Amino acid sequence: MPCKLLNLCEYETHKLVRIQSVRLGSLKWTFNGVILMFICIMMLWNKEYQEHDYVVSSVTAKVKGVALTSLPDVGDIVWDVVDYSEPSQGKNSFFVVTNVIVTKKQRQGKCPEVPPYGKVCRTDEDCVKGFWDQHSHGVQTGACVKFDVTRKTCEVSAWCPIETKKKPPKPALLASAENFTVLIKNNIRFPNFNFMRRNILPEMTESYLKRCQFNRHTDPSCPIFRLGDIVKEAKENFSEMAVEGGVIGIQIKWDCNLDGFLRNCQPKYSFRRLDEKESNRTLYPGLNFRFARYQTEKGVEERTLFKAFGIRFDVMVFGKAGKFSIIQLIIFIGSTLSYYALTTVFIDWLIGTSCYSKEARQNYSEKKVESVQDRQQCILCVSFVDENHIRVVKRSHKKSLQQVKPISVHPCKLTLLSSCLLYSKSDDTGHLSAMVGVLQKGNNIVDKPPQVLPRPSLPAWCLCGCCLPSTHPQEQLCCRQSIGRCITTSSLFEQLVLSRPLLDAVLLYREPLSDLTEGEQRIAALRNCSYRQYISWRIGAPPRESIPVMPSCSVWRIREEYPSQEGEYTV
Repeated sequence: MPCKLLNLCEYETHKLVRIQSVRLGSLKWTFNGVILMFICIMMLWNKEYQEHDYVVSSVTAKVKGVALTSLPDVGDIVWDVVDYSEPSQGKNSFFVVTNVIVTKKQRQGKCPEVPPYGKVCRTDEDCVKGFWDQHSHGVQTGACVKFDVTRKTCEVSAWCPIETKKKPPKPALLASAENFTVLIKNNIRFPNFNFMRRNILPEMTESYLKRCQFNRHTDPSCPIFRLGDIVKEAKENFSEMAVEGGVIGIQIKWDCNLDGFLRNCQPKYSFRRLDEKESNRTLYPGLNFRFARYQTEKGVEERTLFKAFGIRFDVMVFGKAGKFSIIQLIIFIGSTLSYYALTTVFIDWLIGTSCYSKEARQNYSEKKVESVQDRQQCILCVSFVDENHIRVVKRSHKKSLQQVKPISVHPCKLTLLSSCLLYSKSDDTGHLSAMVGVLQKGNNIVDKPPQVLPRPSLPAWCLCGCCLPSTHPQEQLCCRQSIGRCITTSSLFEQLVLSRPLLDAVLLYREPLSDLTEGEQRIAALRNCSYRQYISWRIGAPPRESIPVMPSCSVWRIREEYPSQEGEYTV
C-alpha cells in the first residue's frame, strides 16, 4: 500500500462473523459471565483498584529485666540492662546476654600459649621470637615453657592467664533472661500518601502500656514482648538457645488500606529463627563476643574477661499501603479485557472439533477466514466435466496444468433454473435471466450429433480428443480427468456457450444501446461473451483470489465459431 498523507485520515475496523445459534450464544454469555466474575473477585481480593506505596520506617528497642548469677571464683553477680544489653550490633537490632565464660584477674605478662593455638615445643629453638598468627593470644617470646605436666608450649606476651575454657556452661547462666521484656517502637511513613503511624496506636494509654504484654490471641497489638514468648513464637526452646546464642527475627508487617470508611492500618507481628541452630552442622554455632571490665590492683591494671553468649533480635519491617486510584482501576480493566478472547478461542476450537459436521465447519471457516495469496503466486481454478467439484491449483511453469495436484477442492452447488443447469453462485443474475429468456423462446435443448473438426495431432495430456497442442503449461488443460466424450460435443454447450441469439441477448442486457453491426469488433465481443458463458456455466463464481481457466478444447471451439481475422488471440 503506497504511503500517502490521506491515509492518516482513514479508519480501519474488524470484520465480524455472526453465527445464529442458541447453543453457541448461551455458551458465549456463560463464559463471559464466568470471566467477569473472576475479574471482579481478583480486583476486590487483590485491591487492584488501588495505588500502592511501600513503607519507610525506623525502629528503637528498650529492654528491661534483672538477673542474679553465681559465677565460680567470682561469686554472685547482679545483671541489669546495662550489663546484659550491649550496644546494638546492627541497624534495627538489640542483643541480650544469656551465658558467659569468665576469665578473671588477667594482667599484662608472659605465660605459656594454650593448645591447640600454641605450638607444642621441646626446646627454645622450636619457638620464634615475635611470631604470631590469627589464632594466637599473644606474641611469642622465643622461649619454650611448661604448660602442664606432659606438655610444653611457646611462651607469649599476653593478658595472663589465658582463657582456657572452650564450651559454654550448661544450663545457661542467664537462663532467666527469658522473663526479660522489650518495648519495640516502630515509626512508619508512606511518602506518596503523606501518611504516618507508629505501632503504639492512638488508642493505647499509658496505663495500658504498663500492664500489657504481647499475646498472639489475647493482645496481638501490644508492643511489649517477653523474650521467652518471642523465642517460643519462633518455635524454639529458650533454655537450649541461651547456651550458645543465636539470631531471632522479629517481623513487623504493615498492610494498610487508606480508603475512607475501610481505613485500616495496624501492625502484625511474626517471629522466626535466622541462624543455623544445629551445632553439629556448622563450624561456629550460636552467637558470642568478648568484653572486659578493667580495674587497678596495687597499681597494676587488671581485667576480668567475659566471653558472652546471647541472642540478637533483628527487627525487620515490611509494609504496603493502598489507596483508591481511578487511573489504576482503568489500567486494570484494560489489562483484563484480553481475557474475553478466551471465549472466542474456546468456541472456535469447539466448532473445529467433531461436535459439528464437516459441512458446518467448512462453511464457518469460509465465512471467517479470508485467504489472501502472495502476488508472486498465481492461484487458478479448473473444472472437469467428469467431476462434481472445482479444483484450486497453483500455477506451474514446468508441469502441465492437467497434471498439477489441487491445493483445495470446492463442491459444485447446482440448481435447476428454467430447465437449464446453471450455477447458483453466478455473479450476474441478470445474465442468467437473459439466457433463460432466450432459451424459452423456442430454442429447446436437442441432443444433436457431435460436430467436431478433426485435430491434426493430439497432445499427451488431452483425454477428450478435441484439444490442441500448446507450449504454455497453463494452457495444457483438458475438459476431462479420464478418457471420454468432450464437453464441446454437448448440445448444452451449443445452446449456452455458442448460441448467437443467446450471446446477443446477454450483450444487449449488459449494454442495451450497443451496436449489433457485424465486424471484427462484434466477433471479438461475441467470443469474449462465450468465454464468460462457459465460466458461468462450469465454474460460476470462482473461489476467492483465484483465476478461472478454460480447457483447451472449449477455448478452440469458441475461437473456431467466432474467429479472429488476423488469427491472433489475446484471451
